Amino acid sequence: MSAPKEVVIKNRRATFDYEILETWVAGIVLVGTEIKALRLGKASIVDCYCYFSEGELWVRGVNIAEYAWGSYNNHQPKRDRKLLLNRKELDKLQRTLQDKGLTVVGLKLFVNQRGLAKMLIGLARGRKSYDKREYIQQKDARREMDRAMKR
Repeated sequence: MSAPKEVVIKNRRATFDYEILETWVAGIVLVGTEIKALRLGKASIVDCYCYFSEGELWVRGVNIAEYAWGSYNNHQPKRDRKLLLNRKELDKLQRTLQDKGLTVVGLKLFVNQRGLAKMLIGLARGRKSYDKREYIQQKDARREMDRAMKR
C-alpha cells in the first residue's frame, strides 16, 4: 500500500497581512464527508478567522468543497467549525484577545500522521501598508543574500 499523500492547505496571505505573535495547533471538528474532501485537498482558508462563542473557539471562513461522491448527505461547504484546544490554552487565548488590534487567524489546515484534521492558528496583529512594504524589502534582501551565498 502506498504512503498517504501529505495534505497541507496554507493561508499565505495571513503572514503578509498580519504579524504572527504566537501559534497553536488545534483539532477541528468535521462532520460527514468533510474529511474525505479535505484529504483530496479541496479546501480553502484564505479569509478565515477565529472567534469565541460561549467559551468555545470557532473558525469562520473555511471553505471545504463538497465531496464529489457524497450523496444527499453531503456537508455544507462554508459553515462555522469548532476548534479543539485545552481549557488552559482557550482561557489564555481569550484573555489575550481582550487587547485591541489582536485577532486569531488560520494559518494552515492539514491532516496529521494519525489521519486527524488539525489547524495551525496564530495570534496576529494587523500590519499597516508601510509595514507590508518593509516586510517585502526584508524578504527580497534575504533572498538576494541567499543567492549570493550559493554562488
